[in-house]
Amino acid sequence: MKQDWKPGTLIYPLPAAMISCGGTPDEYNIITLSWLGTICTNPPMCYISVRPERHSYDIIKRNMEFVINITTNDLAFATDWCGVKSGRNTNKFEEMGLTAGKASIVQAPIIVESPLNIECRVKEIISLGSHDMFIADVVNVKADEKYIDPETDKFCLEEANPIAYSHGQYYNLGNKIGGFGWSVKKKKEDI
Repeated sequence: MKQDWKPGTLIYPLPAAMISCGGTPDEYNIITLSWLGTICTNPPMCYISVRPERHSYDIIKRNMEFVINITTNDLAFATDWCGVKSGRNTNKFEEMGLTAGKASIVQAPIIVESPLNIECRVKEIISLGSHDMFIADVVNVKADEKYIDPETDKFCLEEANPIAYSHGQYYNLGNKIGGFGWSVKKKKEDI
């Protein structure tokens, strides 16, 4: 038996990411978001959705750049804290002991402690209602070398223990159940 609920955004789990923004150190800020995702492979594009009343909204709109910083178990406390505290009242980098590093392409800082930093340049802003969507080109990705397999050159994000957000809660990712195409892959005895 299923119940009808009012329409809502119950597509979970989602990434829990810290978005860093700002063109100069005096305006650097971090906002935690889960309304984000991939929208195109070629060219690489993604989006974040931000409420206009959030402090980071004006910073991102003015600079038209941001960095998506993937979060981990080690960053879970800072991830939540940066989502509930306003950058109007505090320096989130200092308060959480995070390092604002230099990005390669954009002026917005990376969070050095994050295993993966996705540098983005805003292409379009779409007003949707409660949130505005910032559609962006991915202009560079910085990956922590300790998670790159030297034999395959594959980035092993799972080793960094990324976290996800689901309906108001943060979670560790579970066990691997298969890889892309595993459901149709021929078994060795079939070959």
